Amino acid sequence: MSRIAAAVLAACLVLPAASAQESDREIGTALKPEEIARFFAIQPGGIGLPAGRGTADEGREVYNQKCFYCHGEKLEGNRDMAGPALAGGRGSLATDKPLKTVESYWPQASTLFDYIWRAMPFDQPGSLTTDEVYALVAYILSTGNVIDGKQPMDAKVLSRVTMPNANGFYDGSGPDLRIYRAGRDGP
Repeated sequence: MSRIAAAVLAACLVLPAASAQESDREIGTALKPEEIARFFAIQPGGIGLPAGRGTADEGREVYNQKCFYCHGEKLEGNRDMAGPALAGGRGSLATDKPLKTVESYWPQASTLFDYIWRAMPFDQPGSLTTDEVYALVAYILSTGNVIDGKQPMDAKVLSRVTMPNANGFYDGSGPDLRIYRAGRDGP
């Protein structure tokens, strides 16, 4: 075999391997910590809540623009759109016709923030800004008389909210559930 043929053969064997290694480095984009954080659930008590703020009045505007079609004009729900009621039903859970709403059923206010932030609106999940989510939480909770709608909602305020059904669930947290405690230090 001539030297030229050997050089061509060597180039054919080496170049694809080098090219594959280089292209592997070009796949994807490095994520920023705030982008990764959106994949972790907000924990009970508000652990992991992002910075931001909103008022119930601002939340009413966002609700009227993006939520009322599925959840009703007065948060009563819309069966035709499969949108559940968000307010009302307090005291109904032990009756023959329980109404499970944010107000009557949910034990943690941080769950409301997390659910809205990641899953709503139904046709554009994750499209709301942090301030819009805080405003919606303030509006929903004030409509259900869980909070006073005059105080702006932020991480500090939200983490102190006590839901009407806060004691209605068993706390199954334990050392075997560390995976659900993203962002916490300790064992």
